[in-house]
Amino acid sequence: MNWLKNDIGFDGWRLDFARGYSPQITKLYMENTVPDFAVGEVWTSLSSGQDGKPNYNQDSHRNELADWVRNAGGVVTAFDFTTKGILQQAVLDELWRLKDSNGNPPGMIGILPQNAVTFIDNHDTGSTQNIWPFPSNKIMQGYTYILTHPGIPSVFYDHFFQWGLKEEILKLIAIRKRNGIGPTSRVRMLASDPDLYVAMVDEKIIMKIGSRYDVGNLVPQGFDIATSGQDYCVWEKKGAA
Repeated sequence: MNWLKNDIGFDGWRLDFARGYSPQITKLYMENTVPDFAVGEVWTSLSSGQDGKPNYNQDSHRNELADWVRNAGGVVTAFDFTTKGILQQAVLDELWRLKDSNGNPPGMIGILPQNAVTFIDNHDTGSTQNIWPFPSNKIMQGYTYILTHPGIPSVFYDHFFQWGLKEEILKLIAIRKRNGIGPTSRVRMLASDPDLYVAMVDEKIIMKIGSRYDVGNLVPQGFDIATSGQDYCVWEKKGAA
């Protein structure tokens, strides 16, 4: 690994099937290679009810991810499978799922956001394998959520280069950068109804996803629309640099 890093030029690791070996091994990798960035794939199933849908409370699932990070030394990140699983069910007019019992995001980003890599799909869940795909007509709602919320968001190659979503995704990335939204940004939820989710992040931007068009008076004066599309919108404070 150090040969790959020092001689070839790789500066980070994606640790595949990381639940297949002890987190102590990951800790050894991290301590002995000191990568700029590393993310582990700890993919386990969310708990589900008799209807096959994810249970509302996924604390045990996200705590498993957080415990893996801590047992691996606390530096490595993990793909936030909890957020993916909840989010892709929530966009099917079940957006109430995006607020946990304490009023925080229900995924790993709600407990250890600085170590949570959020995503919509990857080469396993989507693409040609299509094992656990995000609803194809809700992709931009998903990106609106992860690119405005805490955590370390990632963009799937297929969506960016093959789905015709590049420009829409770039607008969301620009809003995130322009307003300094980061892994530990603060979320204040303004609505979490079945057909409408609205949140203010760092008191700088407001985002909306869901089929309900009218947000009422949830967006105060002093905010302008920065980007919008089918069932999503982002506002930012006037004069954002």
